Amino acid sequence: MDKLLITGGQRLSGEVKISGAKNAALPILCAGLLTSGTLELHNVPQLRDVNTILKIINETGVTCTRDKDCVFINGQGLNNPVASYELVKTMRASILTLGPLLARCGEAKVSLPGGCAIGARPVDQHIKGLQAMGAEINIDKGYVIAKTKGKKLVGTRICTDMVTVTGTENLMMAACLAEGETIIENAAREPEVIDLANCLISLGAKISGAGTDVIKIQGVEKLASSNYSVMPDRIETGTYLCAAAMTGGEILLSNTITWTLDSVIEKLSEMGCDIVSDVRNQSLRIKSPQKLKSVNLRTAPYPAFPTDMQAQCMALNCIADGVATIKETIFENRFMHAVELMRLGANIAIDGNIATVRGVENLTAAKVMATDLRASASLVIAALKAEGSTTIERIYHLDRGYENIEEKLTGLGAIVKRISD
Repeated sequence: MDKLLITGGQRLSGEVKISGAKNAALPILCAGLLTSGTLELHNVPQLRDVNTILKIINETGVTCTRDKDCVFINGQGLNNPVASYELVKTMRASILTLGPLLARCGEAKVSLPGGCAIGARPVDQHIKGLQAMGAEINIDKGYVIAKTKGKKLVGTRICTDMVTVTGTENLMMAACLAEGETIIENAAREPEVIDLANCLISLGAKISGAGTDVIKIQGVEKLASSNYSVMPDRIETGTYLCAAAMTGGEILLSNTITWTLDSVIEKLSEMGCDIVSDVRNQSLRIKSPQKLKSVNLRTAPYPAFPTDMQAQCMALNCIADGVATIKETIFENRFMHAVELMRLGANIAIDGNIATVRGVENLTAAKVMATDLRASASLVIAALKAEGSTTIERIYHLDRGYENIEEKLTGLGAIVKRISD
């Protein structure tokens, strides 16, 4: 398995271009299953998770081809509505094939998903919603086996028990080809949900309310072809903002969307960072102080502070002045990076879903291990500051969500080297 060797102490400067959003690209790629036409996608990041979802789509008989950041999906050949365990086990987002396959084919067989070990992320909201739309669903030998009672799903009113991003996306896609109107209440409001809705609308879907907690979908007979560009990755943007802040650096982030990161920018500003957004040029500039101030965090669904930025900001608090309290409300097992940060000299105490971080003067290099995608990013950020050379193992997690991270960091002045065993 590959490792990263990072020598700390380099102040980041320069410009970094943000890639397309992983969390938007995955459901948008699955949307290609809904049409017999062609979906031409641009700004698709080259990531392990994207490659996995393309393999799953190919297995269904749909043709996928790729040219750098462009992906072409032709859904005419769909003949095998199955997502196998061998592929699904590596990535939770593969459950997003369930809604489109069921809506298009009237049946689907999708393995229960895997992915990062950050806590229970059940798919019961997906299943309940599809059942409300008239699907018969059974769990057999680790697979979700679904069939429509009639020829098509039927529109209905769905109120999810909890806010779920992938659940909202799955049900929204399924509803596009259902008979009548579907109303999703308590819907997720994330920018990636809006991006998926906009892509579906470009294919001919009738959707309103995306970005609010009530989404309405009027089912149509079929979807057509489209040309669409995936939104920039707000979590990658936030990660590089944190990397600059950690090193006292000053960088320009291009090809990004500023409004999607308001809660993160607010916290970084509280820590002493000067952040200027340029909406017209879709860029952000951050200038960091020599010493950061501690800041309290509480994760919650969008537009509150994102759980996917909790680990990165914990790393910042490790070397900030003062004491910070971090409360994780989304996933019950998302502090695994704390133990690895402590190996670098951080002072962190964990009590259930609350972490107390006392800032130290500096961190010291050590061997650490990535435990999930965003945890790996926090270790990279910490290593950029730590004295000496830090080795980060199991970086396949990192490759799931960050495109060419070592090249991008090197371009900003960091000393980063990938080591292949």
